[in-house]
Amino acid sequence: MPAQHTEQIRNIALLGHTGSGKSSLIEALLFRAEAIHHRGRVDDGTNHADFTAQEIQHHHSLEASFLSLDHQNHHINLIDTPGLPDFFGRAQMVLPAVESVLLVINAGRGIEPITQRAFEDARRNGKSILIVINHIDGNEAQLAGVLDQIQVQFGHGCLPLNLPAEDGKSVVDCYFEPDDNAATLFGDVKSSHDELIDTVVEQDEALMELYLEQDESVEPAQLHAPLEQALRQGELVPVCFASAEGDIGIGHLLKVLAEVMPNPMEANPPQFINGWGDDAQPVEISAEADAHLLAHVFRIAIDPFLGRLGVFRIHQGRMFTGQKIFVGTERKPIKVTHLVKLQGKKQVEVPEALPGDIVALAKIDGLEVGAILHDNHEEDNFHMVETTLPQPLFGLAVRPKKRGDEQKLAEVLHKLVSEDPSLNIHHAAEENQTVLQGLGDLHVQIALEKAEKVFNLDMDTEKPAVAYRETICQASEARYRHKKQTGGAGQFGEVELRIEPMPRGAGFEFASKVVGGAIPSQFIPAVEKGVLEAMNEGVIGGFPMQDIRVTVLDGKHHPVDSKEIAFHMAGKKAFLEAVHQAHPVILEPIVDMHVQVSQDKVGDITGDLSAHRAMVCGTQALANQQVDINAEAPLAALDDYATRLKAMTGGEGQMSMAFARYDVVPDNVQQQLARH
Repeated sequence: MPAQHTEQIRNIALLGHTGSGKSSLIEALLFRAEAIHHRGRVDDGTNHADFTAQEIQHHHSLEASFLSLDHQNHHINLIDTPGLPDFFGRAQMVLPAVESVLLVINAGRGIEPITQRAFEDARRNGKSILIVINHIDGNEAQLAGVLDQIQVQFGHGCLPLNLPAEDGKSVVDCYFEPDDNAATLFGDVKSSHDELIDTVVEQDEALMELYLEQDESVEPAQLHAPLEQALRQGELVPVCFASAEGDIGIGHLLKVLAEVMPNPMEANPPQFINGWGDDAQPVEISAEADAHLLAHVFRIAIDPFLGRLGVFRIHQGRMFTGQKIFVGTERKPIKVTHLVKLQGKKQVEVPEALPGDIVALAKIDGLEVGAILHDNHEEDNFHMVETTLPQPLFGLAVRPKKRGDEQKLAEVLHKLVSEDPSLNIHHAAEENQTVLQGLGDLHVQIALEKAEKVFNLDMDTEKPAVAYRETICQASEARYRHKKQTGGAGQFGEVELRIEPMPRGAGFEFASKVVGGAIPSQFIPAVEKGVLEAMNEGVIGGFPMQDIRVTVLDGKHHPVDSKEIAFHMAGKKAFLEAVHQAHPVILEPIVDMHVQVSQDKVGDITGDLSAHRAMVCGTQALANQQVDINAEAPLAALDDYATRLKAMTGGEGQMSMAFARYDVVPDNVQQQLARH
């Protein structure tokens, strides 16, 4: 049942590398709390979190899924997220909706690339973090080492709330009711308890004085407020040992979720902003039911038969059936008719939802990820700080197999990107290609599979060119006069401008310093359009240009013959002349990659990487004689890397990559890419 008070709600996203056991852990929690009557499994397609046809077919979580349970008068919303590197963007999208991240680590493998990225992302977004070391049964010999690895990489504030019992078949509580005499596999209960208490009481001077000077013990209830502060500030990251499959530590973990992790009123506040650009101002909101409604849409699901489903977190006010609400800046209200609570694939209609809860609206066509739902026009320009998603690295040019399906292609691609903003659609004008871009090959293939099986669109694909860019290395100035006389009214426009390189990744800036009306103000936008057109076409290899500041300095106009098209052409030609004097270069995408292989394969992998223009940045020993190799490499050199890695490791190697930056290509590569 939905919570009656915001203080009863806990919102928790499970993140972790694929194979860590997130879905199985949710299954164990739901079963222990009697929210389900049978435990499903990932391998036979009965798991409650992985219910789509694609997830059942691939035996992996591919979408965020939503389940909830009630435990000890608390309502706990759990969000399962994909752990495959290609789908990390989908995992990041849920962070604005939760107070806490439960980071799941496979005891047999330790910290993996997605584990590291998830921890850093949760910390950057101000989330309280709880680490669960899963699969402890069968990996008893590695457990102490995994805890050490966590404390080295994530900080010594990562402290265990329980320890594995000596027989490895249960866990021993170190926080709520510690038994100092209990036999543990490693460490001891008293030291772990004391270290926890020391970390927490440091947040409260009065409590510290009571604890130290009077030598009085403190109860969990006394520790609650300073403990929540330690969680908010990242001073404490609780660690729990468990086994989802073996049903070990699940009851203790439920107690931790309910009594340790913060409710919506205790966590770091959500980052709302009123206005845009230079006028934007941060907004303080309150999780009060009688305040204006503010809800943030963070997930969209589109079904060809059931329509659009928007999943959102209510941050302020309440929502109820029959209520009239607004979507963003839309002036026309919509009526709440199908307010639902998601429980896996089930949609349970509810009459109302309180601040802090996660619910969904069905059949509302205007909903998009990032939309704000509100009930008063005072909040028309409210929005949340946008989640920075990974930059797409891999693309396929797509076209419909059936002639005449071009419009359907555009509609289906828009639906795919609406559901998953970490996908991107790029139109390559010169090649006349529509390119679907994602975080990796699997990301794009799963999207294409969904287009075919869910939206009934068959597509042909081909590999597009790498997403090269162009820029300049030095400042320059140029002046160009566009003059055309055809017998009637002519065309006249003259533009002088200056271009300067900007820091990598800065994009584009345009400014005008024209004085005295040399170029009338109504023609300045036409100059900018001409510049942007030239930047999109490129000058060396036809690649879009970036990281350039353009300043219009001067010009001339004619009272009769000056028109927008004249200044459009003058701006474009002046920009191109300036670029040729500014040492233009081609940039290529560089990726940060992690390759995990056995120790005996390290030499082969590093040699192959170096032979393909990659730079090995370091290695780190992992559990089970595995090594993580960190390298930076040009994306163009990794076109067939998954196949090479499979061949070199007998299919055992794993890899993940993320966009790092754009960098200048070597001279020989630039010569190959230049238009002749």
